Amino acid sequence: MSRIFTTSVASVYPLYVAKAERKGRTQDEVDEVIEWLTGFDDARLREHLDAGTTFEDFFADAHLNPNASLITGSVCGVRVQDVEDPLMQKIRYLDKLVDELAKGKAMEKVLRA
Repeated sequence: MSRIFTTSVASVYPLYVAKAERKGRTQDEVDEVIEWLTGFDDARLREHLDAGTTFEDFFADAHLNPNASLITGSVCGVRVQDVEDPLMQKIRYLDKLVDELAKGKAMEKVLRA
């Protein structure tokens, strides 16, 4: 089991926001990406952050977007579509979406609209 599985989402969330903000994006846009991927609205996301939910429990509670399989490309040299562990793939999907947001992609493209 990877250590990231037992890491709290709340400990990584500020890093996602900081990465996006350094590139001129907003926390609201990060939240929108998370909502698209997981189905968690703002209130539900805050509950998970406040509770210190692990990535394992976070994604177990999520309703993954049916278009998540359209997320392709590499994160840290790993192709997200080739990740075999389902939980790790979901975490990589989230990483990839935040990366695309930070790189300035249009929100419609990030959200596979």
